[in-house]
Amino acid sequence: MKIIFLPIFLIIIFISCTVKVTEHNPVDKVVYDEKYSYSDLQVLSDAMVQSLITSDKIIKRLDQPVIIVYGIINRTSEHIDTKGITDAIRTKLLKTGKFRFINETQRENIEKEIAYQYQSGNVDPNLRIEKAKQVGAEYMLTGRLMSIEKAEPKQVRIKKKNLVYYKLTMELTNLTTSLIEWSEEYEIIREASKPFIGW
Repeated sequence: MKIIFLPIFLIIIFISCTVKVTEHNPVDKVVYDEKYSYSDLQVLSDAMVQSLITSDKIIKRLDQPVIIVYGIINRTSEHIDTKGITDAIRTKLLKTGKFRFINETQRENIEKEIAYQYQSGNVDPNLRIEKAKQVGAEYMLTGRLMSIEKAEPKQVRIKKKNLVYYKLTMELTNLTTSLIEWSEEYEIIREASKPFIGW
């Protein structure tokens, strides 16, 4: 009897250990559990961009306001790359043609390149970048991502439910006046029902 079950057991183990890879369209929503995922990045960035480009302050502008991004504070208990959210927002806003952005992450490299052009003696003086021509930002884009996690209290049951609430709040601050001229919030609430026994 044991001899019959051993091959069957080995076949089941082999099948369960095989790897299957499936490609997904990045715009399709794929959720495996209640935690933050790349689908949330797309939803959050889309919501913020849509709100900002339709705000009264921006619709009335005939020029392209210059924005500097100072990031999103992660107030969740997870390690979430919030720069991924701001990168997605900036890219989508740039594609609208309504905004310009200061490249704050490359300031040190910009300074190095300008110093090289002026100090190395290798760059034709007529072809050097002209100093004091950088554009100043008019607005600062900032935000906060927070979460609340709740689990069902301990009881006798087959499945346990976990609920996670995320809220992204973003603000556009006028650097001249320090006034917040746009703000938006987006919430994600997700509940997962997990069996006590499983892989």
